[in-house]
Amino acid sequence: MAKRKVKEEGSVLFDAYYQSIYQERWPRLLQALEQPRESVALSDGLLKNYYMDEASILAAKALSVQSGDSVLDMCAAPGGKTLVIASSLQGTGTLISNDRSSARRARLHQVITDHLDEPWRNNIVVTGHDASRWALYEQEAYDKILLDAPCSSERHVISDPKALSLWSASRPKHLAIMQFAMLASALEAVKVGGQILYSTCSINPMENQMVLEKLAKKRPGRFLP
Repeated sequence: MAKRKVKEEGSVLFDAYYQSIYQERWPRLLQALEQPRESVALSDGLLKNYYMDEASILAAKALSVQSGDSVLDMCAAPGGKTLVIASSLQGTGTLISNDRSSARRARLHQVITDHLDEPWRNNIVVTGHDASRWALYEQEAYDKILLDAPCSSERHVISDPKALSLWSASRPKHLAIMQFAMLASALEAVKVGGQILYSTCSINPMENQMVLEKLAKKRPGRFLP
């Protein structure tokens, strides 16, 4: 009975939190989040298809990577966006695919090996650094940086009773702090005139536009939105 009560409380807190943000729009948004999503096949230049969410493909393509670019994928696992970037580079330039988690990094290695021919793999380096501290070691090093940041991922939360039971309003706050640190680090690591693409799979403004607004205040004049 105690465990069931915790889950119910998590659900109530979650619903009330997002209701306060989206008000009368929340029921329809929640319904949309509950709908199953079909993966689409990424195939351009790959040894075999890789299936992923279409929005993730579009996000990586929006970075507009060009042949010869130096690119950093700061939170790369499981690897789908790295494949999108690699298909744009076609073996040119450099691609650093980073993920701090050793388990996720192993998955990233496997995805790269399974889906990319050797000439396209040769310019990819997989690393395991803390993305929020990247600028301590490299500054103005990359033409393009993709930061698909860890986030609240509400679609996952509402589909997973355990995740819902653990949810609290403090989680988005902690994530937003981490996201800001990562994005601030990316700003130092990108070349002058380069591009950063920041994305999440969260619908929480605290983890999206508010992160950008905070960076604009902390680093005035350093970037164009």
